[in-house]
Amino acid sequence: MNLQRTNPTLFYLQRAAFYILVIAITFYLLFPFVWAVITSFSKGANLFLTPGAFLVAPKTFDNYIQVFNNPAFQRGLLYSVIAAVGAVAISILFGSFAAYALGRFRFAGKQAVLYLILAVSVFPQIAVLGGLFTLIRSVGVFNNPLALIFSYLIFTIPFTVWVLTSFVRDIPGELEEAALVDGASPLQTLFLVLFPVMMPALVTTGLLAFINCWNEYLFALTFTSSNRTVPVVIANYSGASQYDQPWGPIMAASIVVTVPLIILVLVFQRNIVSGLTAGAVKG
Repeated sequence: MNLQRTNPTLFYLQRAAFYILVIAITFYLLFPFVWAVITSFSKGANLFLTPGAFLVAPKTFDNYIQVFNNPAFQRGLLYSVIAAVGAVAISILFGSFAAYALGRFRFAGKQAVLYLILAVSVFPQIAVLGGLFTLIRSVGVFNNPLALIFSYLIFTIPFTVWVLTSFVRDIPGELEEAALVDGASPLQTLFLVLFPVMMPALVTTGLLAFINCWNEYLFALTFTSSNRTVPVVIANYSGASQYDQPWGPIMAASIVVTVPLIILVLVFQRNIVSGLTAGAVKG
C-alpha cells in the first residue's frame, strides 16, 4: 500500500517526525564535541560569559600551545602510544593463531571456549583490578608501560579472537587445500595464504583494539604513578590553585587526542561496521 497516495498527510507527518528525530540525535551527539572545540579556542576569562557572548568572544591558540609545551602531556602521549601499540601487536599475533584454530579445526569444547571468550570480553575491569594490582607489584612492573600492556591484553585478546574467528570461517577452505596440496606446512599456509587474505580484518580489529587501549583510564590510573597515559594526564590537569580548573587546556588536550581517532574511524568506517557485525552474529 502506497501511504503517500492513500494518506499523504500521515506520510508527510512520518517523514517530518523522522527528520526531526535524526536532527535531535545528531545535535545530542555532536553538541558536546563542538562545544569542547569552541572552549579549546577560548580564553579562560571568557568561559563564564553568557552563551551568546561566549560564542562571539575572541578566539586564541594559547591553550593548544600550552598543551604541546606541557612535558607531562608529551610523556602521556608517548606512554599511550607504547601501551596501545604493544597491546594491539601482541593481541593480533596470539589472537590470529587462536582464531585460526577456532575457525578451522573441530575439537571437543570448541563452542564452550567461544562462549568463554565472549564472557571474558564483557567482564568488568573493576572485578580483576585487585588481583592484577597484586600481580603487577609482585613482578616489579608497577609504573611501567609493560604493566599497561599486560593488563590491556585482558580485553584486547578476547575481542580480537572473537572478531577474527568470524573472518576465518568466511575464508574459502579451497585456499588451504590448494596450499597443502602444493606441500605447504600448516604454519606456511597460515602466514603465506591466510594472513594476506585476512589483512583487512586484521587492520580493522587492530584499530578497534587500539581505540579501546587509547581511551582506557582505570588500569592506567591504578598501575602507574608518574608514567601515566594521556587520559590520566588530562584528568589530573590543574590550574594555579586547587580552585582553578583550566578548562581551556583540558578541552584542547582532549581535542588533540580525539581528532586522530575520528580520522581513523572515518577512513575505516565501512570495515569497522562489517567487522563488528560479523563478530556479533556468528558464534
